[in-house]
Amino acid sequence: MNEDALREMVRQAVARRLGADDGVGGRDRQAMTELTAHMSHGRYPLPDSGGQCLIEPAVACNHCGYCQSHGH
Repeated sequence: MNEDALREMVRQAVARRLGADDGVGGRDRQAMTELTAHMSHGRYPLPDSGGQCLIEPAVACNHCGYCQSHGH
């Protein structure tokens, strides 16, 4: 399998999952929308921490987003 064939497989899988293909019904699309709209997936805007993690200051920030969320 070459890289172009792999990319095409990934595009098709994403299209099916997002409901762009006939194989996925509207119910799955609605569930995906509700999942991404839930408050546990939101992030709070925080000022730059100067490169240090806000949760564990002895560690450099790797932009994981944990400090910006409810931790779910």
